[in-house]
Amino acid sequence: MSEQTSTSETPGKNDPADKTNKADQDGTTPSRRSVIGWGGAGLALGAAAAGGAVVLARGREDATAPVADTGSAIPFHGTHQAGIATAVQDRLHFAAFDVKTKDREELIQLLKDWTRAAERMTAGHEVGEGAYGGLPEAPPDDTGEALGLPASRLTLTIGFGPSLFDGRFGLAGRRPAALTDLPKFPGDNLDPARSGGDLCVQACADDPQVAVHAIRNLARIGFGKVAVRWSQLGFGKTSSTTPDAQTPRNLFGFKDGTRNIAGTETDRLAKHVWVSGKDVQDGKGADGWMAGGSYLVARRIRMNIETWDRAPLSEQEDVFGRDKKEGAAPGKAKEHDEPFLKAMKPSAHVRLAHPDSNDGATLLRRGYSFTDGTDGLGRLDAGLFFLAYQRDVRTGFIPVQTRLARHDALNQYIQHVGSAVFAIPPGVRDKNDWWGRALFAQA
Repeated sequence: MSEQTSTSETPGKNDPADKTNKADQDGTTPSRRSVIGWGGAGLALGAAAAGGAVVLARGREDATAPVADTGSAIPFHGTHQAGIATAVQDRLHFAAFDVKTKDREELIQLLKDWTRAAERMTAGHEVGEGAYGGLPEAPPDDTGEALGLPASRLTLTIGFGPSLFDGRFGLAGRRPAALTDLPKFPGDNLDPARSGGDLCVQACADDPQVAVHAIRNLARIGFGKVAVRWSQLGFGKTSSTTPDAQTPRNLFGFKDGTRNIAGTETDRLAKHVWVSGKDVQDGKGADGWMAGGSYLVARRIRMNIETWDRAPLSEQEDVFGRDKKEGAAPGKAKEHDEPFLKAMKPSAHVRLAHPDSNDGATLLRRGYSFTDGTDGLGRLDAGLFFLAYQRDVRTGFIPVQTRLARHDALNQYIQHVGSAVFAIPPGVRDKNDWWGRALFAQA
């Protein structure tokens, strides 16, 4: 709740971290996954039933047919991952995973498999050979609940948590300095079961079923190698990266993210969001694999909406530092009029979170509202799932949240109950690239 708002090389023949299966690359040889299902189950059963001679019910051409019209598909490949500066979609399914395998090559293969699945789902295709028509003795490659639905602007964005660099996979020396553990802020009441994670995947789409389908299928592909640690569904985007769009409102009824970085502001993105070559010693340091990437802070913020709903309007506006109808700062007529911070109360949220109060620290926000039933005491378990991207957590989120945690009048109505930080690698450049390739190629 704040006023704040790739350069990976194509793998070569000798890249030790790019032992791809040729069956995945050409259009004539059926993939191993087309036989056993992307979940990794059913090999013995399927082989026995087929007598060792597997016949596919559908060819590669049919398998690449889109589930539905893909006119609303967002390109998956690029210098940066989609889902950061992309125009914010309506729905979210965010999941953090613990890696269960101890085998480095198995983790690498999982990231490759996830990348190929993400390419297909973001284009509106089924995963692998699809949800039906394959071997009856083996589970289908796709779970099927997105059949008939368009791509719905689905984006999938992966991140690596600090715990992935603990030495299990030879990555201890590759942990970026900017991937720092967050301090305990005053007022935090963090639930370990809703915090942390080795990996994360952010699925954003305009259809909730498309987003849930994406996370479900990645979890299925990873069965036995990763396990979902925690997840969060979100609705009602609370920030926009589209400057001409109406600023969304949070569950307190106030416009949120008025000064958010727009997806078209390439200068501001370069300054505040994307990791540059200079940040990582021109791409040659231990964290050189992060050039073109970003850093994500995810916070589950519980909002005490019953208490808020009994507060007078004047108090609500003083807490935020903006009027509730227009979103204008004190003494201003319009939402986007430059605020005069000293006209706000010293504890006003906008004043404390503003870049001018934080040495220019600016975050790109992609938050969503949530409701998760009740807390057992007759109150809604509702709030904001805060997502903020930045070039460096140490100069971005940490100083801003330190100031807010100490002085923000909003703290009497909210509490941070979940927290995680992730390194977001650069984008997948082409069909030969995969999530995290540069990290593992250098390790």
